[in-house]
Amino acid sequence: MIDLLKRITFNPDIFGAKPIIRGMRISVEMILDLLSQGVFEDEILEDYPMLEREDIRACLVYAKTIIANEDMEFLEKVS
Repeated sequence: MIDLLKRITFNPDIFGAKPIIRGMRISVEMILDLLSQGVFEDEILEDYPMLEREDIRACLVYAKTIIANEDMEFLEKVS
């Protein structure tokens, strides 16, 4: 699980330091929003070819970690 969460980073210069995927301009929030709208993983991967299936899983693990109020000290700041 920690390996997946290492895919989630933040950068003060991108989306106001919201969590993003591997330093890209793709936010965790956007991926979760797409999933909540019923967009399938394969569709997301087709629309965003730079993403990997593990990135989507990382977003779900991140959301679970936030809800469970678990430690997130491992998040990497990328600039």
